[in-house]
Amino acid sequence: MNIVVIGYRGTGKNVIARTLAKKIGFSFLDTDKMVVKKTGLSIPEIFSQLGEPHFRDLETEAIKEACSNNNCVIATGGGAPTRKQNSDAMKENGIIVLLEAAPEVIYQRIKGDSNRPALTNLNDEFKEIKVMLEKRNPTYHSLANFVTDTSTKTVQQNVDEIISFLRKKGVVQ
Repeated sequence: MNIVVIGYRGTGKNVIARTLAKKIGFSFLDTDKMVVKKTGLSIPEIFSQLGEPHFRDLETEAIKEACSNNNCVIATGGGAPTRKQNSDAMKENGIIVLLEAAPEVIYQRIKGDSNRPALTNLNDEFKEIKVMLEKRNPTYHSLANFVTDTSTKTVQQNVDEIISFLRKKGVVQ
């Protein structure tokens, strides 16, 4: 059984997933880092040189590989759950944890980050966040076994909430 952490960019997926893995004794996998390692290119480079569709194909390969493991906490890219084969792989052997944050909080966390390629042609980071959340939230919520809001809580508070949920489910001691 794996724990798959989903949510929009800037919600804390990486740091929370890594901290959770350490605390429960699971391995940590980051599907974005798997793609970067495989290609030798950063995600913005993949987007600009190969295009988003190619990135999504590489991401699907990484998710299938990551989800074929056991006892892993897997941090996914924000768009990963929107592809059915990805969400199917996540659900097959995983409990899905959704991290949320208010659009204003996400904006403060990610504004000006050149490692995050634009997802729309809006040329306005805050508007893009709102548009993409509106588009992705129904998918995120339909997949989630557990949801926590990272807007005002510390990493440790979020991790403790997730662990409490996992204990109730009998996944961890």
